[in-house]
Amino acid sequence: MEWGSESGAVRRHRIGGERRDGPAAAQQPEREALAQEPLADACGGGARTRKRSGEGSGGGGASRGAGTGLSEARAALGLALYLLALRALVQLSLQQLVLRGAAVGRQGEFDALHARDYLEHITSIGPRTTGSPENEILTVHYLLEQIKLIEVQSNSLHKISVDVQRPTGSFSIDFLGGFTSYYDNITNVVVKLEPRDGAQHAVLANCHFDSVANSPGASDDAVSCSVMLEVLRVLSTSSEALYHAVIFLFNGAEENVLQISLILSSCFISGPENPWLVQAYVSAAKHPFASVVAQEVFQSGIIPSDTDFRIYRDFGNIPGIDLAFIENGYIYHTKYDTADRILTDSIQRAGDNILAVLKYLATSDMLASSSKYQHGNMVFFDVLGLFVIAYPSRVGSIINYMVVMAVVLYLGRKLLHPKYKTAAYTKDFFCGLGITLISWFTSLVTVLIIAVFVSLIGQSLSWYNHFYVSVCLYGTAAVAKIIFIHTLAKRFYYVNASGQYLGEVFFDVSLFVHCGFLTALTYRGLCSAFISTVWVAFPMLTKLCVQKDLKQHGAGGKFIAFYLLGMFIPYLYALYLIWAVFEMFTPILGRSGSEIPPDVVLASILAVCTMILSSYFINFIYLAKSTKRTMLSLTLVCTVTFLLVCSGTFFPYSSNPASPKPKRVFLQHITRTFHGLDGNVVKRDSGVWINGFDYTGMSHITPHVPEINDTVRADCEESAPLCGFPWYLPVHFLISHMSFYVRTHKGATLSQWSLGNGTPVTSKGGDYFVFYSHGLQASAWHFWIEVQVLEEQPEGVVTVAIAAHYFSGEDKRSSQLDALRERFPDWTFPSAWVCTYNLFVF
Repeated sequence: MEWGSESGAVRRHRIGGERRDGPAAAQQPEREALAQEPLADACGGGARTRKRSGEGSGGGGASRGAGTGLSEARAALGLALYLLALRALVQLSLQQLVLRGAAVGRQGEFDALHARDYLEHITSIGPRTTGSPENEILTVHYLLEQIKLIEVQSNSLHKISVDVQRPTGSFSIDFLGGFTSYYDNITNVVVKLEPRDGAQHAVLANCHFDSVANSPGASDDAVSCSVMLEVLRVLSTSSEALYHAVIFLFNGAEENVLQISLILSSCFISGPENPWLVQAYVSAAKHPFASVVAQEVFQSGIIPSDTDFRIYRDFGNIPGIDLAFIENGYIYHTKYDTADRILTDSIQRAGDNILAVLKYLATSDMLASSSKYQHGNMVFFDVLGLFVIAYPSRVGSIINYMVVMAVVLYLGRKLLHPKYKTAAYTKDFFCGLGITLISWFTSLVTVLIIAVFVSLIGQSLSWYNHFYVSVCLYGTAAVAKIIFIHTLAKRFYYVNASGQYLGEVFFDVSLFVHCGFLTALTYRGLCSAFISTVWVAFPMLTKLCVQKDLKQHGAGGKFIAFYLLGMFIPYLYALYLIWAVFEMFTPILGRSGSEIPPDVVLASILAVCTMILSSYFINFIYLAKSTKRTMLSLTLVCTVTFLLVCSGTFFPYSSNPASPKPKRVFLQHITRTFHGLDGNVVKRDSGVWINGFDYTGMSHITPHVPEINDTVRADCEESAPLCGFPWYLPVHFLISHMSFYVRTHKGATLSQWSLGNGTPVTSKGGDYFVFYSHGLQASAWHFWIEVQVLEEQPEGVVTVAIAAHYFSGEDKRSSQLDALRERFPDWTFPSAWVCTYNLFVF
């Protein structure tokens, strides 16, 4: 649609009260002539003559005072019901991801009941920390026992070979600030399934059977090992010959910061420059659920976690597909991660996918000639879990730029066409852009102020156990502020402008903003740009097709129905992605440490989601007669929720067996010994070191255990590496088996050592951090470091500290630790063990 006539009509309203002589009178005939020019419709064809502002309420030139406008109640209710209906559709699509009543036990197909039996046996062993008898003996024995039974039942077409590896080595990694990892005599169980005559190529399936301390580790990662055992059984008994080998790696030290993976993947990450893997997943997976968005978010480092696949990718240059469970992260690494919380139907779904993809790769020619299929990255995403769309990123870039060019042509006709130089559209467009950006900025500032205040008064994480509290607090505040800013603009700046005209202007502003994001994402080579393409292409087509009805009949029910129908795809997919974002990030914010206020993070995410979802609904603010009731309702909900949150009504944690959301606490009974330069002990102390994993610290626990309060907060030993505490990693909120710290003094440098590739790697803060773990019967750890000294120092040249952690056996416990742990409330998960810290100066 061309906006010259509309703009002319609006200009006439603005000069209506002025004298008609002088320059204004001279220009009037030109505007009148412009107002009578026929306009072509983008959808439906034909032409019509533009009505003047006083000739009817349906024309785009109708003034605000003409009595036209969309009913506020109808608009607000319609949009609310629309979003709720889309949310319900998303929920239905998520439910179908679980195979309700799926058939199991068919010959040659994955049997989830067999896999569940494996899972229950593994988790019944209990926590399986690396080096413990439960991990190194009992679990390994069970795996070998089951593999032997599978081998007996296997078809003669296949050959099975088993190898138990107990490697030793070290490597450096930049994960979590950077550190060096050393492993000694830890365990791998490797099973190779291949044709009877052997194979030159192989596809690898990996899982880890170890767990963190004090957790049965059902979802992380016993369930994957159980699925792999069942996949091995099905493939080995199949009468279909394989072309390539399939290697099943059961590793026993992934929780030791990915250690065991280095010897040799649960789909959201694919190997770089290996799109054929995505094609294999798309072609073979029975129930595909994948997204390049998750891949790029995960690889960006926003999520403070990593998987085995990083080791294969970074150290072995091995392409792969990473599969992971993302739901119910509240029980991750806790005592609640039990087998009964994993649905049999979910196991069936995962098994069907993994079996199909492995069989596809092992019987295709892609594995032997994978280099032929390396042609860049892939854009891939599932459509509500029904199927996956995938295409090369270069094709995606062409599509993206074509959409950008369409927007440029669409907006260019309005902004640059010589015929409309006298129109006010250009000015109104850029003013609208500024108003939109101001509304978004003030919306973000508003929710951040609320979040900071809530955090300062000690009511952080009130939404952790009641997620919709965050929506009622931060979401309503963000929406209300956006509506408020645009209402002010409508009342005080666009005083006499037509509501339909302003609706068009702000629709175009939203289109322009999304087109800007599309251009930026495509320029940066991000495959996730496809989302912006959806948010530009469908709204623009919708706009072109509904404008005729809007001009003829105004913003009535028919217009709203067709407009919302046209927005169905972008809004449905946006809510689908938003669900995934909150499903992943909400549990993570409950274990992200005490440095970053989680309310600030969640409020920011909600504000951004509000900006996105409101973008093509802003025009309804200008089409509606009023927004008072809507703003009052949103403000009321926000205020009531705010008062309830400040009063502590919403408790963050829950011990409900059906849906536990525990507070994570580490209790370490530590004994510290500090030695001086002469080797003598200069200080020795002992106590229970307590670390809360979230921002609320000990505030909720103090009423139950009064002696745990700020008066007993531990001080940092400034002269000791990592403040003289036995940290797990150089990130000050995790745990460990054993760690070795080095701090060089002034005038000294650590030039080389016998670890990793020989080049010392510093952690964040400047100290050197070495993570060490071992399996059973490991020999004494021998290593050396070389320090270069520019000048002798009277206080020594280097400080070395050793921290040891006891995660299994009787050494793990102490009477004081057990007594303290018993006093913690049932909505906490106190993970407790004994550790030591010894410091030496040389």
